[in-house]
Formats: sequence, structure tokens, C-alpha cells
Amino acid sequence: MLTKKGKYGLKALIHLARLQSGETAFVADIAAQNNISKKFLDTILLELRNGGLLRSKKGPGGGYALSKPAREIFIGHAIRILDGPLAPIRCASKTAFEPCDDCDHPEDCQIRAAMTDVRDAIATILDNMSLEELAAKNSPTSEAINTLTHV
Repeated sequence: MLTKKGKYGLKALIHLARLQSGETAFVADIAAQNNISKKFLDTILLELRNGGLLRSKKGPGGGYALSKPAREIFIGHAIRILDGPLAPIRCASKTAFEPCDDCDHPEDCQIRAAMTDVRDAIATILDNMSLEELAAKNSPTSEAINTLTHV
């Protein structure tokens, strides 16, 4: 499930994707226009910057901007930066696999097999959806992200 941190991160990325080329946005403006706590958004934007999706500049003309074109940023990558693996349970994760305490043979577990299929389906969609595509959706930003939240 997409956490609030992931949801707010996507809202901020969409906000930045809609800026004109070379334009930046201040955290306070992004927070106010997207109904996000500025303090929480500061942390989220720092994680996205450290993950290579954003660049920041201090002073006049400063703020945040995408580090590359929105068509080159994929939603799955952004969610992994903020929320970790896409798998619904740890034993189904490719990058953060942890066997369950009650499972002696994860390779034979039917639940793990089903959750691996779920992980693959989610990854197929999110790893092929660019920020440009998400930002261009006709529905309001919050509606598009709320759809992801309930996946």
C-alpha cells in the first residue's frame, strides 16, 4: 500500500513536473498548493533529492526542480525511494527478501507465490508509468494519486 509519504512525494513530483523548464518551486509553495505539512514535505523532498530525482538550489531563484525530464522518471522508482519495495510482503520482495518466521520453505509457499505475482503486476505498471504520464492525466492530481493509494 502507498503510504502518506509516498502519496505526498508523488504529489510534489507532479507539482514539479508541471513547472516550466528551468523553473523551481519552494517547499512552502508546494506544501500549500498540495495541502501537505511543510515539515513533512521537507523530509520527503530531501529523500527524493538524495535518490537522484530532484535538484535543489538555495537563495534567489532557488527551490526544487526535477533532476531530469519527467518522461525519464518512473513512478515505481519514486515509490521505492520513499516507501521501499513494492512487494506486499517481505518474502515476495526481490530487493529486501526476508523469509517469514513461520515458513521453513519459502520456495514452496503458495502465499509467497501469489504475493510475488502481485508484486510483479504492480511493478509492471509503476515501472512503466512515467511522471510525465501521471502529471498529464486529465483527472485532478489528488484523484490520480488516490487511485494508486487504493491499489
